[in-house]
Amino acid sequence: MSLQSGLDAFQQGRYQEAVELLEQFCRNCSERNSSEYLSAQMWLMKAYQGTGEIEKAMSLWQKLIVSENPQVRSWAEQARQSFPQVPTAQSNAIQTAGRAATAGVKLAMGGVGGSLVLASGVTMTLLFGMVLVLGLSLVLILGSNDPLQGLAIAIGITLIFNIAAFFLSPFLMDLTQSWLYQTRWVELAEVESLSPETAKVIRQVCQEKNLKTPRLGIINDQNPTAFTYGSLPNSARLVVSQGLFTYLDDDEVATVYAHELGHIVHWDFAVMTIASTLVQICYLIYSTARRLGRGGGDNKIKDAIQTAGLVAYIFYIIGTYLLLYLSRTREYFADHFAAESTGNPNGLSRALVKIAYGILEEGSRSQEPSRLIEGTRALGIYDPKAAASTGTAYRIASDPQKIGRVFLWDMFNPWGWWMELNSTHPLTGKRVRALSTYAEQLGLPTEFDMGRVVGEGKNLNKSRLYGNFLLDIVLYGAETIGFLAGLVLGVILGSSSANPGLTIGMPLIGLGIGIAIKAFVMFPSYKQAPETDILTLMSDPYASPLRGQPAKLEGQLIGRGDSGYKFGSDLKIQDRSGMLYLHYASRFGPIGNFLFGMKRVQSLIGEQVGAVGWFRRGVAPWMDLIQLQSENGTIVNSYHRFWSFLLGGGSIILGVVLIMFLSNR
Repeated sequence: MSLQSGLDAFQQGRYQEAVELLEQFCRNCSERNSSEYLSAQMWLMKAYQGTGEIEKAMSLWQKLIVSENPQVRSWAEQARQSFPQVPTAQSNAIQTAGRAATAGVKLAMGGVGGSLVLASGVTMTLLFGMVLVLGLSLVLILGSNDPLQGLAIAIGITLIFNIAAFFLSPFLMDLTQSWLYQTRWVELAEVESLSPETAKVIRQVCQEKNLKTPRLGIINDQNPTAFTYGSLPNSARLVVSQGLFTYLDDDEVATVYAHELGHIVHWDFAVMTIASTLVQICYLIYSTARRLGRGGGDNKIKDAIQTAGLVAYIFYIIGTYLLLYLSRTREYFADHFAAESTGNPNGLSRALVKIAYGILEEGSRSQEPSRLIEGTRALGIYDPKAAASTGTAYRIASDPQKIGRVFLWDMFNPWGWWMELNSTHPLTGKRVRALSTYAEQLGLPTEFDMGRVVGEGKNLNKSRLYGNFLLDIVLYGAETIGFLAGLVLGVILGSSSANPGLTIGMPLIGLGIGIAIKAFVMFPSYKQAPETDILTLMSDPYASPLRGQPAKLEGQLIGRGDSGYKFGSDLKIQDRSGMLYLHYASRFGPIGNFLFGMKRVQSLIGEQVGAVGWFRRGVAPWMDLIQLQSENGTIVNSYHRFWSFLLGGGSIILGVVLIMFLSNR
């Protein structure tokens, strides 16, 4: 679609058509700094004004006013007068609840997030204990200086490297930030010009906690995010994106900065660095034991070394989950610090929801996921994978009840707890609920009436939520359970039989049976799939990552779902209520996925389509695609169920063949 056709539609007064044509041109334009793209953005802003979509026009104006192109900035300055006033994008969308008259009031956490000191202490103690046990085990097992010396040198190098990295990481991250995201380091005065309350909060916290003002950075990216890094509190860096000032009001920006200052005050980023080092050492001991166990020598010693290696790997897995737990806990405490230091827990609740909305909105305008958002996921204030549901609710209606309904899954669905175990951030609903309790302690009305959400959650069908959950957990890992059960059975049968194929074949048969059983549950019949929209799917408190919900959607394909992958085969669909990722599976496997992404995806982007698939809900919701049909008649079929049954059946057949073949030898 050409730029000229959009301009012609605008000049002829066909504003709605101009919006559609210019939006499509912007999505398909790969050169975001080209004169054509910038011109399309300017005309699109005027087209939004023509259709009465003032909030969208304002949001686009906020981007143009900070453009690197001086001519665009000059044009945006002149365009300022076309608005009666220019508030921050979406600033008046939510009827805001109040804030405390004074900041610094102590707030009880009431068990929210546990104890940061306890979480840090338990994590560090367990990790140190794991490393000590593994080290002593290898010392007692080996009884030889050479392997022990090699392990000691390896651990010493790891410690030295991580100590050096601990102190050098701020400077290395500075270089990385400048290279990847073109971070601008600014003075507090510039931050004050963008958000006066933020500067006040920074001065207040630094004075009370006897801290130097962190090094402040701004990234020229409209995806709203904020993160902190460093080794010591007085060498910390606090970086935000320009999108934070676009999508959030002044007081909301201040709460985000206060949250990041909380990480600095609590020293939790330093604890995370040390804990990560101990987890690395567990993995190093595992890899060393595995290598030594393959060498020659006494079989008894080799078996003991291999056992130590297995224990080290188990400790590594446990350590990883301890780190994730510590990461989630520190987010609760940073939220609590922000609520106390600003007296505005409702402001941070709004900020979290608006950040989700901003990430979703920017994602809908880009054909590929943001490199900034993906690259800073673990560091950022918000997990972008959780943005889809909350951002979707805010996008179509700023009704707090509608936004609150999407939190039901976070707070009451047992899958929410299970999926959160692998997440660096708490689920949004739980964070907003905690912030609501702080607002209640301050005698404030709560932003999203979480009491109503809790009441609705208590009325959910408990048998539907929890009745089959344990069975579903087993089915979710059916292929692993089947493989292990087959392995145990194969070893037992193989020890009493002359057929070595049992030891190899039985695990494959177990794996295949597990895959097939799981496929029956994951991919039910879709012949009666109901027509629905994305928000309705995301608001379902009973949704599951295992039991797919057949659904039909109508919307526009707006880009690829694969982060930074030019030939990605996954897609993003947007309807009137939100955006959702579509997972594609070719009949020809990974090669077919690659060819589909290389040859066909680009031609589909921008098309109005109907999509049929199985909706699933985890931290991030998605749909496993069955069929895609465009307005011009193009049909794309996807084969998730086919591949599951093929792999399951193939494993069973291969296992049987191996048993039969080896029994004749």
